[in-house]
Amino acid sequence: MVARFLHPQIFRMDLELSPKPYNPRSRFERAGLSPVQERWFNAVTAALVALFLVGWGYALARTVRTGEVPPLLAGTATANPLSSEAPPPNVYLLDAALRAFTGREFRGQSGAVNVVVQAPGDTLAAPDSLPADARLRYGATASDTAPTPRAPGIWNVMVAMKGAVRSVPNLSVVTLVPLSEKRAGRIGTYRIGSWPYESGGRPRSPQYAPPPGLVRVTPQNMNTQVSEHFRLRDFLTKGQQDVWPKYVAMSPRLLDKLELTIQELKASGIPVEHVGIISGFRTPDYNAGGGNTGGRGALSRHMYGDAMDWYVDNDRNGSNDDLNKDGRVNKEDARVIGLAAERVEKKYPELVGGIGLYNPTGAHNGFVHIDTRGYRARWGW
Repeated sequence: MVARFLHPQIFRMDLELSPKPYNPRSRFERAGLSPVQERWFNAVTAALVALFLVGWGYALARTVRTGEVPPLLAGTATANPLSSEAPPPNVYLLDAALRAFTGREFRGQSGAVNVVVQAPGDTLAAPDSLPADARLRYGATASDTAPTPRAPGIWNVMVAMKGAVRSVPNLSVVTLVPLSEKRAGRIGTYRIGSWPYESGGRPRSPQYAPPPGLVRVTPQNMNTQVSEHFRLRDFLTKGQQDVWPKYVAMSPRLLDKLELTIQELKASGIPVEHVGIISGFRTPDYNAGGGNTGGRGALSRHMYGDAMDWYVDNDRNGSNDDLNKDGRVNKEDARVIGLAAERVEKKYPELVGGIGLYNPTGAHNGFVHIDTRGYRARWGW
């Protein structure tokens, strides 16, 4: 073997048969990058990818922490910042400001309340996290706003900042009609009656004082979603079908307790897709003489807007569902709702009140009464 490589003729043949490296004649014939250039290219590409991943990671983390990204923000995030149609920077600030209205002072413990009820002349307390140059406005549309609600009614809440105006999603301010507008037990042609202690005297607790005012309900606003599962029309008193406007008392604290009860039911594996309403607000006039007055107290919480008789009606057949899955619909199904409401009261003592269970009757297959009277009361158990 050594001799083969030492032989001159064989050595020359090996060299002639070996492939020769290609040496390009000019730089235009050279393909690819040099090793140094390739290292720089890889480094820059890795840095860009890392920057992209960090940005998306931050955006996803913020979405998980604060909730779903508003559609406008999603659009502005992909907009060309150099475009003439690109949004101004304050749009991003407005999106952040709107998220300040997700707190308990506006949405309740449940996070599902959509209204703030206030007396005439009152304004909404702005959240502390709102930017100093942001202002609250009220109106039907973003182009028609005022610094305070102009009259009793239901108003959208707007945030204005540096010329831009945005509506707070799923939040309305309800400005009440004062009881002083009532004449001979009516407001306009709508018959209401009078509350105990309205003409004087001292009730046993503040919860039994006459309401500060009433919500004016019209055919145009009656479908307002006052919470996730309830509408303004759910509080209407029976009767006087053709008389408009109508008037109701309505308590956001009750809405909060109802929504928390529904959340408890869902947490225990009972879906709630639709609710049936027996009775919401009852005017003092109706409470005294309308329909079947059996079982009504002279100080019924329905007169104060913080009581609701209702049931779960996912199949929309007009009666309570078989919630305990025993093949029958009776008071035991109402008890399932009542027990969920009891768990809510244990978690949130400030929402304590009455929980009553009712047997099926000719008109209703069982229901539950829930109120926020301020002290514990139970019946029908």
